[in-house]
Amino acid sequence: MSAERELALAAKAWPFEEARKLLGRLGDRPPQKGHVLFETGYGPSGLPHIGTFGEVARTTMVRRAFERMSDVPTRLICFSDDMDGLRKVPGNVPNPELLQPHLGKPLTQVPDPFGTHESFGHHNNARLRAFLDQFGFDYEFLSSSDCYRSGRFDAALRRVLETYDEIMQVMLPSLREERAKTYSPFLPISPHSGRVLQVPILHTDAAAGTIVFDDEDGTRVEQPVTGGLCKLQWKPDWGMRWYALGVDYEMSGKDLISSVDLGGKICRILGHRPPEGFNYELFLDEQGQKISKTLGNGITIEEWLSYAPPESLALYMFQKPRAAKKLYFDVIPRAVDDYLTFVGKFAAEEPAKRLENPAWHIHDGAVPGHRADVSFSLLLNLAGAANAESKDVMWGFISRYAPEATPATAPFLDHLVGYAVRYYQDFVRPTKHYRAPTAAEADALRSLAARLDDLPVTAAAEDIQTEVYAIGKQHGFAELRQWFQALYETLLGQTTGPRMGSFIALYGIPETKALITEALGRGGATAA
Repeated sequence: MSAERELALAAKAWPFEEARKLLGRLGDRPPQKGHVLFETGYGPSGLPHIGTFGEVARTTMVRRAFERMSDVPTRLICFSDDMDGLRKVPGNVPNPELLQPHLGKPLTQVPDPFGTHESFGHHNNARLRAFLDQFGFDYEFLSSSDCYRSGRFDAALRRVLETYDEIMQVMLPSLREERAKTYSPFLPISPHSGRVLQVPILHTDAAAGTIVFDDEDGTRVEQPVTGGLCKLQWKPDWGMRWYALGVDYEMSGKDLISSVDLGGKICRILGHRPPEGFNYELFLDEQGQKISKTLGNGITIEEWLSYAPPESLALYMFQKPRAAKKLYFDVIPRAVDDYLTFVGKFAAEEPAKRLENPAWHIHDGAVPGHRADVSFSLLLNLAGAANAESKDVMWGFISRYAPEATPATAPFLDHLVGYAVRYYQDFVRPTKHYRAPTAAEADALRSLAARLDDLPVTAAAEDIQTEVYAIGKQHGFAELRQWFQALYETLLGQTTGPRMGSFIALYGIPETKALITEALGRGGATAA
């Protein structure tokens, strides 16, 4: 056994814990199909979103961890439930009048309101693939419509028909009384209208592979469950899919725990062990409410990626997946700096520690040596102090602070500079509020300006920090936190701020003295 495999088998990071569940599932022999199959699911009635990214990213992390433990090949399927009927016309599409006459039809039979693909389902599937490709995920795309119509699910659908009564015994206790009266796991496609019908099934014939139902116009129809003439309700469909494809691992949100349980029972009835997996917690908004696509009370993936690199979002998905986390704009700077910290530690860590480092899981072990001479939070403070509207302004300060860093030699830092300017302009600048210093604070600021005069313009951040501390103590601040709070509020117009020594070293001693002069002027005082 290789040293890397030994370390992986002992690693404690949650993707390795999940991977060990798969090893236990395999026992001493590889699966008959010759590979371990991971799956993620997608409902293409809308566009891919931040939850889609999270599920594929987390599943990929488990897959890569498993590959360090076993030589058994792996595959990841991204499954689109595009056989689902269109329930309502989305409010964010062009030409909505094209969709209205096709309500109830499978999404791959609904015209594309964007006019770019053969159907609305095909359009959204293309968007999903482009979305996943943007992040470099290794996956295989599967369409529900293709699987049903090509016959790939035929044997499984006949098996559902054979075990119809057992599946009904699983499903009926989970339904409201009124719903249970007409429920069937089968949703026939109307031969008249092409719509997915939620109608009572009047008779089943397992030998013939058919069901009997009344069509929308009252016509009694006997129709095969195979060949794309029928689909399953989504919970039985989930269990059937696990059985038909041989899925070994699939994770899902905490809100689907009961659905996973039902799907697992159906999968066992059909004759397959349900996949391994776990239920991750849901994201919350700033007020602690569950994020809803309908309400639009969260942050979209496009918004996150406007202000931070994708690696920071991957880190956010890695950290504590079983804990509810708030997902709003204020979490972005911390996520970026945490990512930089983990990447910075990686090279010096022992092999075992590297497997616990989130950067290993984000980059599948090939962690880049990003050069980032300045933290993201410090860049934001620099943007605020300089009122930056472009990267050029920021690089004027950075080049003086770290002369060897340029946009060409530090491209990742250059990206961060652009993100910081955009974040500052959109979120920090509108909330900036400078207050005048109190008399005691003004005295301390004058002393700080005088002390800065005694330092060389190239003074190190730690030396400057020592002087800032000394001034706070000299002027009798009961808690030094009050002194730093005063600096943030009077010099930067913010309630929170950076380590002042680092900020002054980056922004410049003469420039910081100019901020002090401005602050003293707000109180009607002048620098000594």
